[in-house]
Amino acid sequence: MNSEFTIAVHSMVYLANLPDRMATSDVIAHNVNTHPSRLRKVMSCLRKHGYIATKEGIGGGYMLNISPEQVNLSEIYRATSIGSIKPGWCSGNEDDACIVACNMAEVMDQIFCEAEKHLLHYLQQTTILDVLNRVRAAQQQKA
Repeated sequence: MNSEFTIAVHSMVYLANLPDRMATSDVIAHNVNTHPSRLRKVMSCLRKHGYIATKEGIGGGYMLNISPEQVNLSEIYRATSIGSIKPGWCSGNEDDACIVACNMAEVMDQIFCEAEKHLLHYLQQTTILDVLNRVRAAQQQKA
């Protein structure tokens, strides 16, 4: 899984927790602990999918374009990371005479596709609001 998913979820939860639900890329990047240009790339993806809106100029920034209870993590994963569970390299060689070597890439591809389907099903059960509530509960336990 790539880090864009984590950056996207963290950013959306952060915005959902703000009273006015708006922040600049520098502020969000600091909270996420990533570079602002990397954050802007992820936010651009979320904006293309309609989850984030932007306001230009003084007092501008990013804001949620949806209610936190309306979007689940499966949707965010699809927007930012679909296919990333499969590694870029797979062992084996389809030209090899060995049945293991010549079939391993195809079999592992099937396994990764099945794993991603299970992951999407699991993530579908959790919304941005659910993550925010978990963050708040974790904070209460620390207090």
